[in-house]
Amino acid sequence: MDEFEVERHADPALDAPVLVEGLPGVGHVGKLAAEHLLEEFESERVATVYSEHFPPQVTVEDGIASLAAAEFHAVDADGTDLLVLTGDHQAGDGPGHYRTASLFLDIAAEFGCERAYALGGVPTGELIEEYAVVGAVNDEALLEPMESVDVEFRDDEPAGGVVGISGLVLGLGERRGLPAGCLMGETSGYLVDPKSARAVLEALGELVGFDVDYASLEERADEMEEVMEKMQEMQAAQAPSEDDLRYIG
Repeated sequence: MDEFEVERHADPALDAPVLVEGLPGVGHVGKLAAEHLLEEFESERVATVYSEHFPPQVTVEDGIASLAAAEFHAVDADGTDLLVLTGDHQAGDGPGHYRTASLFLDIAAEFGCERAYALGGVPTGELIEEYAVVGAVNDEALLEPMESVDVEFRDDEPAGGVVGISGLVLGLGERRGLPAGCLMGETSGYLVDPKSARAVLEALGELVGFDVDYASLEERADEMEEVMEKMQEMQAAQAPSEDDLRYIG
Protein backbone atom coordinates (compact mmCIF):
# COMPACT_ATOMS: atom_id res chain seq x y z
CA MET A 1 0.00 0.00 0.00
CA ASP A 2 1.01 3.65 -0.28
CA GLU A 3 2.27 5.65 2.68
CA PHE A 4 -1.30 6.88 3.14
CA GLU A 5 -4.64 5.83 1.76
CA VAL A 6 -7.64 8.00 2.55
CA GLU A 7 -11.16 6.74 1.96
CA ARG A 8 -13.84 9.44 1.83
CA HIS A 9 -17.28 8.41 3.01
CA ALA A 10 -19.19 11.70 3.14
CA ASP A 11 -18.71 15.41 2.56
CA PRO A 12 -21.05 17.20 4.96
CA ALA A 13 -21.26 20.99 5.05
CA LEU A 14 -19.88 21.89 8.48
CA ASP A 15 -19.99 25.32 10.10
CA ALA A 16 -16.48 26.17 11.38
CA PRO A 17 -16.06 22.76 13.02
CA VAL A 18 -13.76 22.24 16.00
CA LEU A 19 -11.20 19.49 15.52
CA VAL A 20 -11.21 17.08 18.48
CA GLU A 21 -8.39 14.54 18.54
CA GLY A 22 -8.73 11.49 20.77
CA LEU A 23 -6.28 8.72 19.85
CA PRO A 24 -4.96 6.06 22.27
CA GLY A 25 -2.55 7.19 24.96
CA VAL A 26 -2.09 7.15 28.74
CA GLY A 27 -5.15 5.61 30.37
CA HIS A 28 -6.84 5.68 26.95
CA VAL A 29 -8.30 8.97 28.20
CA GLY A 30 -8.47 10.76 24.86
CA LYS A 31 -9.81 7.73 22.99
CA LEU A 32 -12.51 7.12 25.61
CA ALA A 33 -13.57 10.76 25.49
CA ALA A 34 -13.72 10.88 21.68
CA GLU A 35 -15.65 7.62 21.45
CA HIS A 36 -18.13 8.86 24.05
CA LEU A 37 -18.89 11.86 21.84
CA LEU A 38 -19.58 9.51 18.92
CA GLU A 39 -21.87 7.38 21.06
CA GLU A 40 -23.89 10.20 22.59
CA PHE A 41 -24.31 12.62 19.67
CA GLU A 42 -25.46 12.24 16.10
CA SER A 43 -22.35 11.48 14.06
CA GLU A 44 -21.27 10.49 10.56
CA ARG A 45 -18.00 8.90 9.48
CA VAL A 46 -16.48 11.13 6.83
CA ALA A 47 -12.99 9.68 6.24
CA THR A 48 -10.82 6.68 7.09
CA VAL A 49 -7.03 6.92 7.00
CA TYR A 50 -4.84 3.86 6.44
CA SER A 51 -1.06 4.15 6.69
CA GLU A 52 2.08 2.08 6.67
CA HIS A 53 3.07 4.09 9.76
CA PHE A 54 0.42 2.32 11.85
CA PRO A 55 1.36 -1.00 13.50
CA PRO A 56 1.29 -4.04 11.19
CA GLN A 57 -1.84 -5.56 12.65
CA VAL A 58 -5.59 -5.80 12.39
CA THR A 59 -8.32 -5.36 14.96
CA VAL A 60 -10.78 -8.23 15.32
CA GLU A 61 -14.41 -7.77 16.34
CA ASP A 62 -16.84 -10.70 16.31
CA GLY A 63 -14.27 -12.58 14.28
CA ILE A 64 -14.05 -9.90 11.57
CA ALA A 65 -10.60 -8.38 10.96
CA SER A 66 -10.05 -4.72 10.03
CA LEU A 67 -6.77 -3.09 9.06
CA ALA A 68 -5.40 -0.54 11.52
CA ALA A 69 -6.77 2.91 10.70
CA ALA A 70 -7.81 6.30 12.04
CA GLU A 71 -11.23 7.80 11.42
CA PHE A 72 -12.78 11.25 11.17
CA HIS A 73 -16.41 11.72 12.21
CA ALA A 74 -18.61 14.77 11.80
CA VAL A 75 -20.50 15.31 15.06
CA ASP A 76 -23.41 17.61 15.85
CA ALA A 77 -22.82 18.44 19.54
CA ASP A 78 -25.84 20.45 20.66
CA GLY A 79 -25.63 22.59 17.52
CA THR A 80 -21.83 22.88 17.52
CA ASP A 81 -20.04 21.09 14.68
CA LEU A 82 -17.11 18.90 15.69
CA LEU A 83 -14.69 16.92 13.53
CA VAL A 84 -13.67 14.05 15.80
CA LEU A 85 -10.49 12.09 15.05
CA THR A 86 -10.05 8.73 16.75
CA GLY A 87 -8.77 5.22 16.08
CA ASP A 88 -7.01 2.27 17.65
CA HIS A 89 -3.38 3.22 17.02
CA GLN A 90 -0.84 5.99 16.66
CA ALA A 91 2.23 5.85 14.43
CA GLY A 92 5.12 3.65 15.48
CA ASP A 93 8.00 6.13 15.11
CA GLY A 94 8.88 9.83 15.08
CA PRO A 95 8.76 10.45 11.32
CA GLY A 96 5.48 8.55 11.17
CA HIS A 97 3.99 10.77 13.86
CA TYR A 98 4.95 13.91 11.93
CA ARG A 99 3.62 12.64 8.63
CA THR A 100 0.33 11.32 10.00
CA ALA A 101 -0.19 14.51 12.04
CA SER A 102 0.39 16.61 8.92
CA LEU A 103 -2.15 14.57 6.98
CA PHE A 104 -4.69 14.79 9.81
CA LEU A 105 -4.31 18.58 9.88
CA ASP A 106 -4.67 18.72 6.08
CA ILE A 107 -8.00 16.89 6.35
CA ALA A 108 -9.11 19.16 9.20
CA ALA A 109 -8.30 22.19 7.05
CA GLU A 110 -10.35 20.79 4.15
CA PHE A 111 -13.37 20.68 6.46
CA GLY A 112 -12.75 24.24 7.63
CA CYS A 113 -11.56 23.65 11.18
CA GLU A 114 -10.48 26.91 12.81
CA ARG A 115 -9.69 25.59 16.29
CA ALA A 116 -8.53 22.27 17.73
CA TYR A 117 -8.46 20.41 21.02
CA ALA A 118 -6.28 17.36 21.61
CA LEU A 119 -7.49 15.06 24.40
CA GLY A 120 -5.29 12.82 26.50
CA GLY A 121 -4.07 11.80 29.92
CA VAL A 122 -1.21 12.84 32.19
CA PRO A 123 0.10 10.05 34.45
CA THR A 124 0.36 10.50 38.21
CA GLY A 125 1.74 7.05 39.01
CA GLU A 126 -0.76 6.65 41.84
CA LEU A 127 -4.48 6.23 42.38
CA ILE A 128 -6.36 9.53 42.66
CA GLU A 129 -9.75 10.65 43.92
CA GLU A 130 -10.09 14.14 42.42
CA TYR A 131 -9.45 14.33 38.68
CA ALA A 132 -7.83 17.59 37.62
CA VAL A 133 -7.35 18.54 33.97
CA VAL A 134 -3.95 19.87 32.94
CA GLY A 135 -3.67 22.08 29.89
CA ALA A 136 -1.26 23.28 27.22
CA VAL A 137 -1.91 25.66 24.32
CA ASN A 138 -0.14 26.94 21.21
CA ASP A 139 -1.89 30.33 21.35
CA GLU A 140 -1.99 32.62 24.38
CA ALA A 141 -5.56 33.60 23.49
CA LEU A 142 -6.68 30.14 24.62
CA LEU A 143 -5.20 30.44 28.12
CA GLU A 144 -7.95 32.50 29.73
CA PRO A 145 -10.91 30.49 28.35
CA MET A 146 -9.33 27.23 29.51
CA GLU A 147 -8.44 28.61 32.93
CA SER A 148 -12.05 29.80 33.29
CA VAL A 149 -13.21 26.14 33.16
CA ASP A 150 -10.64 25.11 35.79
CA VAL A 151 -8.02 23.69 33.44
CA GLU A 152 -4.69 23.92 35.27
CA PHE A 153 -1.47 25.16 33.71
CA ARG A 154 1.51 23.88 35.69
CA ASP A 155 5.21 24.64 35.39
CA ASP A 156 7.13 21.76 33.82
CA GLU A 157 4.08 19.52 33.59
CA PRO A 158 3.53 17.19 31.95
CA ALA A 159 7.14 16.16 32.46
CA GLY A 160 8.80 15.73 29.08
CA GLY A 161 6.10 17.72 27.30
CA VAL A 162 3.15 16.50 25.24
CA VAL A 163 4.10 13.60 22.97
CA GLY A 164 2.53 11.86 19.99
CA ILE A 165 -0.27 13.23 17.85
CA SER A 166 -1.62 15.41 20.67
CA GLY A 167 1.68 17.24 20.91
CA LEU A 168 1.92 17.65 17.15
CA VAL A 169 -1.62 19.02 16.89
CA LEU A 170 -0.27 21.86 19.03
CA GLY A 171 3.18 22.14 17.47
CA LEU A 172 2.30 21.75 13.80
CA GLY A 173 -0.99 23.54 14.36
CA GLU A 174 0.91 26.62 15.57
CA ARG A 175 3.01 26.64 12.41
CA ARG A 176 -0.18 26.50 10.34
CA GLY A 177 -1.94 29.23 12.29
CA LEU A 178 -4.43 26.79 13.88
CA PRO A 179 -5.14 27.70 17.53
CA ALA A 180 -5.06 24.49 19.56
CA GLY A 181 -5.32 23.43 23.17
CA CYS A 182 -4.56 20.13 24.86
CA LEU A 183 -6.77 18.83 27.68
CA MET A 184 -5.03 16.15 29.74
CA GLY A 185 -6.91 14.39 32.50
CA GLU A 186 -4.92 13.19 35.48
CA THR A 187 -4.82 9.39 35.60
CA SER A 188 -2.84 6.74 37.44
CA GLY A 189 -1.77 5.35 34.08
CA TYR A 190 -2.34 1.79 35.25
CA LEU A 191 -5.68 1.07 33.58
CA VAL A 192 -8.24 2.51 31.18
CA ASP A 193 -9.64 5.53 33.04
CA PRO A 194 -13.26 6.57 32.32
CA LYS A 195 -13.31 9.03 35.23
CA SER A 196 -10.40 10.96 33.74
CA ALA A 197 -12.14 10.91 30.34
CA ARG A 198 -15.23 12.44 31.95
CA ALA A 199 -13.18 15.23 33.54
CA VAL A 200 -11.70 16.05 30.12
CA LEU A 201 -15.11 16.00 28.43
CA GLU A 202 -16.63 18.27 31.06
CA ALA A 203 -13.92 20.86 30.38
CA LEU A 204 -14.29 20.47 26.60
CA GLY A 205 -18.07 20.80 26.84
CA GLU A 206 -17.79 24.12 28.65
CA LEU A 207 -15.23 25.40 26.16
CA VAL A 208 -17.09 24.35 23.02
CA GLY A 209 -20.68 24.58 24.25
CA PHE A 210 -22.27 21.16 24.62
CA ASP A 211 -23.78 19.04 27.38
CA VAL A 212 -23.51 15.26 27.25
CA ASP A 213 -24.80 12.36 29.33
CA TYR A 214 -22.15 10.40 31.25
CA ALA A 215 -24.13 7.31 32.30
CA SER A 216 -22.15 4.88 30.13
CA LEU A 217 -18.82 6.32 31.30
CA GLU A 218 -19.96 5.97 34.90
CA GLU A 219 -20.77 2.30 34.28
CA ARG A 220 -17.31 1.73 32.85
CA ALA A 221 -15.78 3.57 35.80
CA ASP A 222 -17.60 1.24 38.21
CA GLU A 223 -16.28 -1.77 36.28
CA MET A 224 -12.72 -0.45 36.44
CA GLU A 225 -13.02 0.18 40.18
CA GLU A 226 -14.02 -3.46 40.65
CA VAL A 227 -10.96 -4.50 38.65
CA MET A 228 -8.70 -2.30 40.79
CA GLU A 229 -10.19 -3.69 44.00
CA LYS A 230 -9.54 -7.26 42.85
CA MET A 231 -5.95 -6.36 41.88
CA GLN A 232 -5.36 -4.80 45.30
CA GLU A 233 -6.81 -7.88 47.02
CA MET A 234 -4.51 -10.14 45.00
CA GLN A 235 -1.49 -8.00 45.87
CA ALA A 236 -2.41 -8.03 49.55
CA ALA A 237 -2.81 -11.83 49.50
CA GLN A 238 0.60 -12.27 47.88
CA ALA A 239 2.42 -9.92 50.25
CA PRO A 240 4.48 -11.76 52.93
CA SER A 241 3.22 -11.43 56.51
CA GLU A 242 5.35 -10.21 59.43
CA ASP A 243 5.66 -13.83 60.62
CA ASP A 244 7.02 -14.84 57.23
CA LEU A 245 9.55 -12.02 57.26
CA ARG A 246 10.69 -12.94 60.79
CA TYR A 247 12.26 -16.17 59.55
CA ILE A 248 14.11 -14.66 56.58
CA GLY A 249 17.93 -14.42 56.91
